[in-house]
Amino acid sequence: MTGTMADHVVAITRDLFTAMVDGEPGALGEVPGTAPVLTDPVRAWVDIRGDRALRILVATGRVTAERITRALLDLEEHDDVAADDVGDALGEIANVIGGNVKGLLPDRSVLSLPVVAFGGPAPDGAPLWTRSLQWREEALVVSMGDVPVNQEEYL
Repeated sequence: MTGTMADHVVAITRDLFTAMVDGEPGALGEVPGTAPVLTDPVRAWVDIRGDRALRILVATGRVTAERITRALLDLEEHDDVAADDVGDALGEIANVIGGNVKGLLPDRSVLSLPVVAFGGPAPDGAPLWTRSLQWREEALVVSMGDVPVNQEEYL
């Protein structure tokens, strides 16, 4: 499941960036190898609860998150963006990816609201898989893992 699901999620993410962020294909690609260490990370995730509780996590650096926000909101490159807008933009990306993954699952499931964290460590839990992507030469990481048992109650 993990290899195929990871491939689906990469395709979903490419389609999402084409439709919502860039307006044309080609700005988002996969980078082989291990996930990069992100500077001043911004992480957004959604949890899917069904037969199995899964978490979809999207992470990038703060500067890249601001660039994605500008592109998503159709702002100029040097326009200021508020932290709330950055959180909303990255949260929406995680939400769209999570909603599409939910549709791929064979069981009935529920999608949580997005959670966004600026800086700090990644949320608890080991990923089942991680894919390194590159958007306009900037690192973007997408992963999926099990929701830690102690966090399932809020779903």
